[in-house]
Amino acid sequence: MLPTSMRAALLERTVAVLDAVAQRRGRNNTPAHLESGTRGEDAAFFHLLRKEYTVVARRWSAGHVRGDVDLIAWQGETLCFFEVKTRTARDLTPAESAVDGQKRITLRRLGRAYLRQLGRETPPTVRFDVISVYLLPGKKPEIEHFENSFALQQEFRSES
Repeated sequence: MLPTSMRAALLERTVAVLDAVAQRRGRNNTPAHLESGTRGEDAAFFHLLRKEYTVVARRWSAGHVRGDVDLIAWQGETLCFFEVKTRTARDLTPAESAVDGQKRITLRRLGRAYLRQLGRETPPTVRFDVISVYLLPGKKPEIEHFENSFALQQEFRSES
């Protein structure tokens, strides 16, 4: 069996080839900003696979909670929720700064909904990470992974 990093690289190349074929056939009419967001999430997904995370969901949403979680994965016994922010240029404001207070509240609500869905008597250890992806022309994606960016519980009560 191939090592994890080689499997991830092979899968990544396969997806890239299939995307290129679909694009040549004119099957991609997605707006540019959504296309770059999808490419960033793909890059983050393969980054996690190479780091031996077990990805269990992409773009997960709960019917009764607005929003979605970009990626959900296990790292050992820790359940990780990921918000991916993609930029096509580096400017003064880093991509990860876009995960503001309101987005954190939404992600916490979604995280709680996912934990309820698991139905475990004892919930797992939970972590919220942010991954910034920079898709710069002519370069491989640059990925910055911020582990434990914020906690499931806020230090003060301002959310409902």
